[in-house]
Amino acid sequence: MPHFDIVRKSAPAETFRVASVAGTYDLQTTEIEEHFEGDIDLPEKWNVGLIVGRSGTGKSTIAKELFGKNLINGYEWTHECLLDDFPADAKMNDIYQALNSVGFASPPNWLKPFAVLSNGEKMRCEMARAIIENEDLFVFDEFTSVVDRNVAKIGSLATQKAIRRSGKQFIAVTCHYDVQEWLMPDWVFNTDSMTFTLLSYEEQLKKDLPSTSDSTKSRAQESSIIGRYLGSITI
Repeated sequence: MPHFDIVRKSAPAETFRVASVAGTYDLQTTEIEEHFEGDIDLPEKWNVGLIVGRSGTGKSTIAKELFGKNLINGYEWTHECLLDDFPADAKMNDIYQALNSVGFASPPNWLKPFAVLSNGEKMRCEMARAIIENEDLFVFDEFTSVVDRNVAKIGSLATQKAIRRSGKQFIAVTCHYDVQEWLMPDWVFNTDSMTFTLLSYEEQLKKDLPSTSDSTKSRAQESSIIGRYLGSITI
């Protein structure tokens, strides 16, 4: 997918309110046209990608155009126990592992319906289900948009570790720039400037990571702490 050129048009119906806005703001036409053009030259080997930029810069449009069949906008959760919303043919150990890997390591809360969980827990459940249901690549729109920023950062770190362990490919689409340092993507496409950047995971791992605690830890240290915590849980 080296190049994309997307033109999106919308023409609202000629209603009283449409005419009112056009007259008030002296609009010559009510047709709205948006143009998004750029290059996403994916490397041969990668696990985590990031599409980031301000609202209205085309993130979701680009993700849908390029990765539409892999795009996740949220699952339906209808059972009284969220575990029953996972695929019927999924092995229980695989579900446990997926939930633990994204930082939702609370067996008592696994027995609850999805609707009563906190936003942070819901995000983790969505990620775990995506890992189970999608074989190779999945794209998560509005990644971390509805969670506390500390939860977003730790969730990003846990997510990238889970994706790399699974060997899958994951693309986060978000307006929140703060997750990049924790997600440690192999590449970033910034829709503010329509620029594509390749990054080294190994080099990012060596850098200091802004911590959610009072002290500053390296990415490797923070990753090790979370890994030991998740690894200490026995099912």
